[in-house]
Amino acid sequence: MTTWFITGTSTGFGRLLTEQLLARGDRVAATLRRPEQLDDLRARYGDQLWVARLDVTDGAEVRAVVDRAFAELGTIDVVVNNAGYGVFASVEEASDEQIERVVDTNLLGSIRVVRAALPHLRAQGAGRIVQVSTAGGQTTYPNFSYYHASKWGIEGFAQTLAAEVAPFGITVTIVEPGATPTGFGAGLDRAPVMDAYDSTPAGDVRRAVADGALPLPNDPAKLTAAIIAHVDSGSTALRLPLGSDTWQDVRASLVARLDEHDAAKDVAYSVVATD
Repeated sequence: MTTWFITGTSTGFGRLLTEQLLARGDRVAATLRRPEQLDDLRARYGDQLWVARLDVTDGAEVRAVVDRAFAELGTIDVVVNNAGYGVFASVEEASDEQIERVVDTNLLGSIRVVRAALPHLRAQGAGRIVQVSTAGGQTTYPNFSYYHASKWGIEGFAQTLAAEVAPFGITVTIVEPGATPTGFGAGLDRAPVMDAYDSTPAGDVRRAVADGALPLPNDPAKLTAAIIAHVDSGSTALRLPLGSDTWQDVRASLVARLDEHDAAKDVAYSVVATD
């Protein structure tokens, strides 16, 4: 039996992951801001499910909950950073409060959980950290600039983390889901629209979202099962792209960046000091 610690388990991937793991007999430490949202699972699974209130923007609460989970459950094999928040707005439209919440939740919140868990994982001499990112951790879409800022940031953090903790027997996986009908889009925060952006790519994407024209090609249950299978396999691959859109969009972004990078070789080498 594997023990998992998961943030953001009220809805979406966090809830699905919790359900699938419990159904197969694993033990789950599920954290969320409103614990009563898991009352149905607690009634069904009893002590197999450990539940705690957790707001990842509260550093003291993160440390206390993580410490308590390890103390009460003993070994925790997998720590999943899944809690997230998104704002759908152009760069100018978003408020300071929205920007701060995106960064505090998606970037700093994930970092807080990792830092709280690391002493315990090092003491165990083993463990895996699963960082839920997105295709938008390596590519970009209009109206998601601040979400991208948090996800590109957490991917850089997680990649550095993987190198640092490998000697302790700890592995890191960055999961990059594509567009999936989990309710995340409906839960996106929004800002007052500026007419100046109506005829720009930001306006085009806003209309497509409003019209339901953006495809959601991925199956949330299959995607969640793929995360579990990846952990079970023992794979040490750093990134796990999930979804046809993720694979295509990220590959196109990487190829374009590499082409641009290669084209800059001469100017890059032109600034090297010479004797």
